[in-house]
Amino acid sequence: MVEQGEPTPEEIDRAEQALLLRRFDADDAWWLGCRLRDHAAARHAPVAIEIRRAGTRLFSVVMPGATQDNLAWVDRKIAIAMRFERSSYALNLMFRAGDGLFERFGLNRATYAPAGGAVPIRLIGTGVIGAAAISGLAQEEDHGIVIEALAALKAHQGEASA
Repeated sequence: MVEQGEPTPEEIDRAEQALLLRRFDADDAWWLGCRLRDHAAARHAPVAIEIRRAGTRLFSVVMPGATQDNLAWVDRKIAIAMRFERSSYALNLMFRAGDGLFERFGLNRATYAPAGGAVPIRLIGTGVIGAAAISGLAQEEDHGIVIEALAALKAHQGEASA
């Protein structure tokens, strides 16, 4: 059940579909990662940030105040986002506190975390090729920061080709 004021999983899916990118290479990952890092630094947010493409870590940073535990959460959030090709926040809203998710799909809680903060990176005509994730704030904040940064990347790519 979705609480009042929270988006539905379907609303999250629609918002993410609007963020289809034309490309995503190491330079784009660097641009996106720096944008996420600058956002966190401006707010003194104790977060871990990671961006992966096809399983390869392209950007990773642990901000002051964040710990190895935040990196472990990033791993688990990315794992679930990649497995289901949906954001970890949408999955959290669908399966509150993992109710039924782990049993239904035979998932290991040490490997997967349905907690907001990991968003799949999708290419036009290709689909999901990676994910960007943050861990350290409330899950809806983690998710929102990644969504904002991906929207900025999409706009940046449009400007670069104009």
